[in-house]
Amino acid sequence: MKSFPLKWLAVMGVLGWMANTTAADWPLFRGDRGLTGVASGKFPNQPELLWKFKVGDPVLATAVIGDGHAYFGADDGKVYCLKLANGEKVWEFKTKDPFEAPPMLLDGRVYVGDLFGNFFALNAKNGKQIWKFETGAEIHGGANWIMAPDGKSKYVLVGSHDNFLYALDAKNGEKKWELECEQPINGSPTLANGRTMFGGCDALLHLINVKNGKRDKTIDAKSYIIASVAAQGDEAFVGHRDSEFLAFDLKAGKVKWSYKDRRFPYESSAAVTKDRVLFGGQDKRLHCVRRDNGKVVWTYSTRSAVDSSPVVVDGKVIVGSNDDHVHMVALADGKEIWKFKTGDAVTASPAVADGRVVIGSTDGFVYCFGAKKK
Repeated sequence: MKSFPLKWLAVMGVLGWMANTTAADWPLFRGDRGLTGVASGKFPNQPELLWKFKVGDPVLATAVIGDGHAYFGADDGKVYCLKLANGEKVWEFKTKDPFEAPPMLLDGRVYVGDLFGNFFALNAKNGKQIWKFETGAEIHGGANWIMAPDGKSKYVLVGSHDNFLYALDAKNGEKKWELECEQPINGSPTLANGRTMFGGCDALLHLINVKNGKRDKTIDAKSYIIASVAAQGDEAFVGHRDSEFLAFDLKAGKVKWSYKDRRFPYESSAAVTKDRVLFGGQDKRLHCVRRDNGKVVWTYSTRSAVDSSPVVVDGKVIVGSNDDHVHMVALADGKEIWKFKTGDAVTASPAVADGRVVIGSTDGFVYCFGAKKK
């Protein structure tokens, strides 16, 4: 098999990504393969509730958006496809185990794992199962994808609580390689500069060569990592359970800076802009720090833990809280702009596309916000 240098894999990955997304899409957890949590386009200062869809059981999984539809899993063991315009159900896929992982959209398919360890590929148009891959334990994180070494086919990456990261052929689910860790993998794998990476419950940031699935290096985070890592260029960002948020220098293979405030864990995945990093904490606050040195810019207080992961759009930051609200604040200074009360905790993260936000709540509803057309 012909091999490709990492720099060419990175280029092919970027081109492949551009070919599969538009400004009106949010096709995987955090919106892009670097999991940076930044959306394009405009969003109103006072969004209105456009529709809500009743599931009944809690919705902890974050939605994805593509081709005018929203897709998400729920604790009732179903994956749903709704019309983004009005919330009308298009199809549902039923299995017996809950879904807490966000789906991924790729080439007309929905890829998603459940809490029994099954990983499914579904037809995005009708919800029919195309293939299933069984891991050894529950799946909490969403999938990501890479180009295969042949530059034509694609591999889907997914981590499991069985301690393995898997690379599966996107077409048929065939296992191409696997990488074992000492502890479970909870978050989604991240892509940056031709490498994939993830934080593990073994307290390590793992950097993996995407050509062969071999570990390039590990960086010690000092405590186990629940969240997904956000990465851009040679920098990565994630918090851990021991009340610390870290920035990593991937080229040097070390921690660049750390942020510690109150003694509460960080399970929220970060949003990363050119100069700021934003993340929720179990100290009931949304934190905004400088990207270059980790110094605090502002904090925004809610009334309960913020395990939801923030999204930046149009100079605003949107995030859920366990205080039952969806909050929106100004990126510049953290001042509250708007909030909406749901019926229970909002631990899912926003999906933002085409001027709309879709987010689930443990009250059993999925909500869509935006500007009503006049």
